Amino acid sequence: MRSIWGSKLKLAFAATAVGGGVGAAKIANSDDPATALKLCTTVPVRLFRLSVTAAAIAFDYEYSLMGLPEYSDERANVVHEVHTRSARRLEDLCFKNGGIYIKLGQHVGQLDYLVPLEYAKTMRESMLNRCPTSTYDQVCHVVKKELGGAPEEIFDEFDPVPIASASLAQVHVARTHEGQKVAVKVQHTHMTDTAAADFATVEFIVNTLHRFFPSFDYRWLVDEVRETSPKLDFLIEAGNNVKCMDNFRRLSPHIADYVYAPTIYWSLSTSKLLTMEFIEGPQVNDLKGIKKLGIRPHDISKLVSQTFAEMMFKHGFVHCDPHAANLLVRVLPSDRSSFFGKRKPQLVLLDHGLYKELDTYTRTNYAALWKVNF
Repeated sequence: MRSIWGSKLKLAFAATAVGGGVGAAKIANSDDPATALKLCTTVPVRLFRLSVTAAAIAFDYEYSLMGLPEYSDERANVVHEVHTRSARRLEDLCFKNGGIYIKLGQHVGQLDYLVPLEYAKTMRESMLNRCPTSTYDQVCHVVKKELGGAPEEIFDEFDPVPIASASLAQVHVARTHEGQKVAVKVQHTHMTDTAAADFATVEFIVNTLHRFFPSFDYRWLVDEVRETSPKLDFLIEAGNNVKCMDNFRRLSPHIADYVYAPTIYWSLSTSKLLTMEFIEGPQVNDLKGIKKLGIRPHDISKLVSQTFAEMMFKHGFVHCDPHAANLLVRVLPSDRSSFFGKRKPQLVLLDHGLYKELDTYTRTNYAALWKVNF
């Protein structure tokens, strides 16, 4: 057993050393010397945690299951125990490293159709509702670096307490000098600055472990997370916002008035900070709030279905993060009706950081499948 753990530590150190070279290549590409210096001190620590955790998980599977008959009850029980231990190790790693690792954990928590249930359950219970926040000093640093001044200089008002926080950014309410109420989305740059190096080293170590232990193959997960993670450039998110609304006006004019995305303030937006129109309204699953507006819940469910059907089958450009907090409801601004329960709804789409483009072949086949099943 001592030789096993000695081998594990050797593998961890080797992976850290070689993976460090991969991460260093990403660090060297940084245009900001201060950021590069910070990465040089934080990435090796994060990489070492990753290497040790990955090695511990791989060795646990390899040696805990050694010699156990396939399909036996004993093996099934041990597999459950190893899954549970490994999920806890991964959970601990994600919280300690933060940033893109939180996004990785959240993603695993939604893959119960692909990963062992022990992983999905552990990540879902701990990750989905626990997101990091930046301190106000960190927010001020980002605002000053991106917009050239402190929040109180750039904006007439700026609430230091965020109204929402996610794995990669948080949102503050502010008011421009012209009097418009806006939502300012600020990246957790103390965590997202390491994203490129994190992705590179995670991919390297997963590939390395697969070479040592062919049964440990999670290479697909790295590709999946990279494909489905929101882009760290907020100008891409802003462009998706504009493109989404343009698609509805051009391709779906019959419901274009009933779907809305916040206006972007381009002069107050950069790759790490996004300023947009502030919109209030109940979330799409807030039945009581929707009824208070005089809107029938049935009309909301119909509108949500129509909206995403149009994106999937006509536009081929689909909003891929439609959880309740990103779907708000308000009364259609042009609706002057005072009849309770008959007011027209408008669906407000927030957070356009993650979109998927569907080619014609995919849309055609999905439409055929939809027709057969529905």
